[in-house]
Amino acid sequence: MSFIQTYRDAKQRHPNMLLLFRMGDFFELYGEDAETAASALGLVLTTRTDQGTSEKVLMAGFPHHVLESYLHDLLKAGHRVAICDQVEEAQPTLFDEVEE
Repeated sequence: MSFIQTYRDAKQRHPNMLLLFRMGDFFELYGEDAETAASALGLVLTTRTDQGTSEKVLMAGFPHHVLESYLHDLLKAGHRVAICDQVEEAQPTLFDEVEE
């Protein structure tokens, strides 16, 4: 499943919340959530391409180590937030080196 489909599935379960989606060392937000977070936190809006579908999606993000500070700012601004964190190691892709 592509990352954007995983994100959309989680967002569907939490439609009235900003969804902070963990991608490696960063938390990312997409679409309208990205616009809201960029405005509230002073983040730069950019796009990310879903490798599975080649779809470009609006994105804003920040390093995981500043989560507590940014979470506080979002909650203080009146936003509801859901965190979608990684619970398992990412699987190697075709381009990852794997030692046997």
